[in-house]
Amino acid sequence: MRVIISGAGQVGYGIAERLSREGNEVTVIDSNPALVQRVRDTLDARGVHGHGSHPDVLATAGAKDADMLIAVTQVDEVNMTACQVAHSIFNVPTRVARIRAQSYLATEWSNLFARDHLPIDVIISPEIEVGDLILERLTYPGASEIVSFEGSQVIVLVIEVNEECAVVDTPLKQLTDLFPNLKANVMGVLRDGEMHIMSSAEELKAGDHAVVAVTRDQVERVLSLFGRQESSPKRVIIAGAGNIGRYVASQLEKPGFGATVRLIENNRDVAQLAAERVKRSVVVFGDALSEDIMREVDISHADMFLALTNDDETNILSSVLASELGAGANFALVNQPQFQRFARRLGVDSFINPRSVTVSRILRLVRRGRIRGVYSLFDGAAELIEAEALETSTLVGKPLRKAEIDANVRIGAVIRGDKVVMPSGDVRIEAGDFVIVLARSDRVKTVEQMFRVSLDFF
Repeated sequence: MRVIISGAGQVGYGIAERLSREGNEVTVIDSNPALVQRVRDTLDARGVHGHGSHPDVLATAGAKDADMLIAVTQVDEVNMTACQVAHSIFNVPTRVARIRAQSYLATEWSNLFARDHLPIDVIISPEIEVGDLILERLTYPGASEIVSFEGSQVIVLVIEVNEECAVVDTPLKQLTDLFPNLKANVMGVLRDGEMHIMSSAEELKAGDHAVVAVTRDQVERVLSLFGRQESSPKRVIIAGAGNIGRYVASQLEKPGFGATVRLIENNRDVAQLAAERVKRSVVVFGDALSEDIMREVDISHADMFLALTNDDETNILSSVLASELGAGANFALVNQPQFQRFARRLGVDSFINPRSVTVSRILRLVRRGRIRGVYSLFDGAAELIEAEALETSTLVGKPLRKAEIDANVRIGAVIRGDKVVMPSGDVRIEAGDFVIVLARSDRVKTVEQMFRVSLDFF
């Protein structure tokens, strides 16, 4: 696939890195020559210096033959214009735009992005997507990561395994006998920094990060089995009152959560804007790295500290400070993969990579076959995929024990209408089923082949 990416910042670079690694023909445009040179030096991708919305620059980037344009600069209007030019002049089939301003995304203006107006096929709003993931994590704080596919009855949890876990050192195949009504399936683990797909004969070990598919109504039971059942926080301190911080605060203060929220912001203008936008939350102007400010917001009585600034170092260090001053738990945005490796050792309880959220959304567009959802795990070491099984799928019509499934691929759950079927050797995939699969990143192509659409289907 030929893909043009406008914007070589963290999001654009992350998308280019992943797509080029998978063999796509990628060209990245940016007006900053240093960022373009970085693409040329470190990725198997072309770098073009210029403005991504200018026709001549898009022409140089190969828009005439491109299959997709992904516009992810920092400026919404540039992204929208790039999509318009790509459609009107070059007839690029698929156009994706990052749009941050919530005014554009209000439901009353949804017709703005119709094909006859601003022809954008997919809108990415990382702030809202990251904010929603944070809120879901706060609903089930015992999980270190949660993946919820659109419209799915199944949630995938990443749970840190400790000695208190009731199923540690127990072969997975025995779990059905021990817990006959449990609709959950351990698909894989991150163990000693390596992604490992589990077989039914293997056991969980303390220190693993287990990837577990579970029906929505049994999430709390699974977390309890892992010794990770925790209540949603009611007193929350947020560092950073930008787009993500304001969105999370506005949701937490609603009756559904009913949390008491205080925001810390060191930019006076941003703090003023936040104070005008939130309803019940309190905004404090100051530095989250200041012990005095932390005491002023009563950090010692906080159930959760959320570090949501634009600076990784601030997020990590403020989380450590919050923990030392008595906060019940902390959570940080961490963009740089190298920081994630030691953030937990420093005392960060949980973190999320905003870039990986956006990359996961893009991957759904470029996957072949009937892919409904994609989520990248462990900094790209593995992928969760939800795909529809058509009649031509190699899985359909035979017991799973006879299906040729790669050892580095594991089926987590089968969704059949309003029913969830947990996989076993006797289960047969039917046409129309949605299947949740965990695969190591180097086996994603294998999964695509399992769900490929044959020409005979049409």
